[in-house]
Amino acid sequence: MMSLLAFAAASLASPPAPDYRARLPQDEVIYFLLPDRFENGDPRNDRGGYKGGRLQTGFDPAARGFYHGGDLKGLTRRLDYIQGLGVTAIWVGPIFVNKPVQGPPGQESAGYHGYWITDFTRVDPHLGTNEDFARLVEAAHARGMKVYMDIIANHTADVIKYRECEAARSCPFRSVADYPYQRRGGIAGAPINPGFAGEQELSAANFGRLTKPSYAYDVFVPKGEEHVKKPDWLNDPLFYHNRGDSTFEGESVTTGDFSGLDDLFTENPRVVAGMIDIYGNWIDRFGIDGFRVDTAQHVNPQFWAAFVPAMTERARVRGIPNFTVFGEAFTQEMDPAHTAVHTRVDRFPAMLDFPFAVAVIDTVARNKGTSELARLFRADPIYDGGAKGAQQLPTFLGNHDAGRFAMFVRQANPQASDAEQLARVELGYAMLLTLRGVPTIYSGDEQGFAGTGGDQSARQDMFASKVAEYNSDRLVGTTATTARANFDTRHPLYRAIAALAKIRSASQALRRGLQTIRFAADKPGLFAVSRFDPDDGRETLLLFNTSGQPLTQNVTVETRSAAFSAAVGPCPARAQAPGSVRVTLPAFGYAVCHAAR
Repeated sequence: MMSLLAFAAASLASPPAPDYRARLPQDEVIYFLLPDRFENGDPRNDRGGYKGGRLQTGFDPAARGFYHGGDLKGLTRRLDYIQGLGVTAIWVGPIFVNKPVQGPPGQESAGYHGYWITDFTRVDPHLGTNEDFARLVEAAHARGMKVYMDIIANHTADVIKYRECEAARSCPFRSVADYPYQRRGGIAGAPINPGFAGEQELSAANFGRLTKPSYAYDVFVPKGEEHVKKPDWLNDPLFYHNRGDSTFEGESVTTGDFSGLDDLFTENPRVVAGMIDIYGNWIDRFGIDGFRVDTAQHVNPQFWAAFVPAMTERARVRGIPNFTVFGEAFTQEMDPAHTAVHTRVDRFPAMLDFPFAVAVIDTVARNKGTSELARLFRADPIYDGGAKGAQQLPTFLGNHDAGRFAMFVRQANPQASDAEQLARVELGYAMLLTLRGVPTIYSGDEQGFAGTGGDQSARQDMFASKVAEYNSDRLVGTTATTARANFDTRHPLYRAIAALAKIRSASQALRRGLQTIRFAADKPGLFAVSRFDPDDGRETLLLFNTSGQPLTQNVTVETRSAAFSAAVGPCPARAQAPGSVRVTLPAFGYAVCHAAR
């Protein structure tokens, strides 16, 4: 594995860009975190102001599925650490008021992750206050860093119940064909199917005929929770699909309850207007720089066609010219079409690039041929805007749902030495920070966090943890454990990522340049790509070796690229002939080579 320590020392002193709002989405390096798991700045809010035990407060720092104490004050206090990594934009997990605890008896967990919202207008008291969030945004902006909010329009917390399922732990999905809206007098007047016919079906007048929510199930709200949601219109069951749990197939993808969470009737114009008002107010009040949209693929396209332009216009009026919006369409397949369709049909400016993560995991962790990466990038023209549109896709290696990249490396290579594990993880980050897209780092990865799975097993604390499962995990690149705070700027992964982020930020080719695949094969080994400065056409050659053996071979370049300088790694000094260079890389090595002007 190659070292970047000398380069990293200089990168830690990078000054913030004063014109941060002028940066385009593809200029950013994003850092994603869950506030509850990042840093505890105020232990007084650990229980969120609730009384009682963990089933009332949601707080149990020794249980992986409950609140641990992290908050917005702690995040603000650690901005030095985040910026030192080369980060220019912070994606903050949902901060809205959540239902503290939900789930059947014996399977309860807390809303520490932020995706079980009851009040869309306030910060969850476990995380702080609206004023704490305002101070975070102000402090980030003062450093030239952007702040992206994680938002949800698909669902709310699980409040609405179905009488037929009171004794069950799940409620089977009931389709429109089997349980039409006309059932039980749910619709007054002419028979209609809101959201399943032409655009005329999505009119306010059409939805005015929908008078009862109990067309598929007998719907009710438990006593004491009639007004738990904010704004108050969210408490009306008429604004939800109420068809039972999604099977994640067919019509249930956009109309079923996501693991029991109340699925909003996003076809209804009242819901569209309400969500635009909710999230537009966060832009108005706090001047945030973008939204990451959770569960985007579970909402009808017409909603996004109205919502996304409304948000960018709201931001433009607020003086935010390059407001960023990117959606989530979770997949574990290397299928660019699954992602691209949402940029064309839903009209999202960008989507989280799950296929990128799968391709890097397959090649760097699972030892598949580098042709997998070539196949990924050859599909870039299918995105809206083609290859230039693909540049705006936030790319990542692992996350809080699927699991961490280091975990995939270990699972696929159980006999690998500590040095090899570190080398493979660093190689993955070299790809993330130099190939097309907007690199997104999941907090803790830069400290060697690995974990043993996804979801709760991938949501370790950055501050000293009390969770036995987390503390027993062996980290990559260090002898430290999560039993102590992990904000070590000397960690080899932190330093490597910081150095690579500086190289990226200094190169217009790596931020905005189109790329051409130079070499790939159906086995582990060389993957070579050229990227080009959009202003002067200068070539930057990217070289990656996914095999455990050193390699030497010839690679095609532009004929005008006669000499190269190394930003990092072993680069050829000169072309051996016009249009050809001979490259040498160590096992799991990489290089970034700029052609001479």
